[in-house]
Amino acid sequence: MTWQEFIRTESQQDYFLKLQAFLEDERQKFVIHPKENEVFQAFELTPIEQVKVVILGQDPYPTPGHTHGLAFSVAPDVRPIPKSLQNIFKEIHQNFGGETPENGNLTRWTKQGVLLINTVLTVRSGEANSHAGRGWERFTDAVIEQLNAQDQVMAFMLWGKNAQSKTRFLNHPKHLILQAPHPSPLSAYRGFFGCEHFRLANQWLEKYGLPQIDW
Repeated sequence: MTWQEFIRTESQQDYFLKLQAFLEDERQKFVIHPKENEVFQAFELTPIEQVKVVILGQDPYPTPGHTHGLAFSVAPDVRPIPKSLQNIFKEIHQNFGGETPENGNLTRWTKQGVLLINTVLTVRSGEANSHAGRGWERFTDAVIEQLNAQDQVMAFMLWGKNAQSKTRFLNHPKHLILQAPHPSPLSAYRGFFGCEHFRLANQWLEKYGLPQIDW
């Protein structure tokens, strides 16, 4: 099943129809991020058969101009880079060394098989977590179940409690499950720094003879 087929099937479910009605109402009253045509960007850029790493966060950045449909990623011209993403880059530097990226666009990861999604795919501008409990969680539950059923090797990075709630859907022996606090400034020092998820994911891929991710 392709992501397009998966989304089409889910969009016919009652919960998703209610979610769509909610989003239509929200877009009439508020500014919603990301843009409507970018909500499923992660699935368009990383086909299910190419997924090697799944990074799961909470919800999109509520700051105008920041989110473009990929968890933690921002457009190349966004300055300063959001604190959560700065912390991600710090952890990558700790794992591998090297130069810090010049911008926060993570599209280069998606082309290597990294699926960048949140547990909730939309947010009201300026109001973090404002679309929680409206149906996206059920959709991303189904996404994780679909990924778990795939036989290709995957590493799952679950950051924060919302993301870690998905572990109940992961039981495939070929999949590596990595959990850590969210990389936000509020929680990064509680265990995100030093988690070594990027190094561990690459080791897991190498174990199965797969190309490692160039983080």
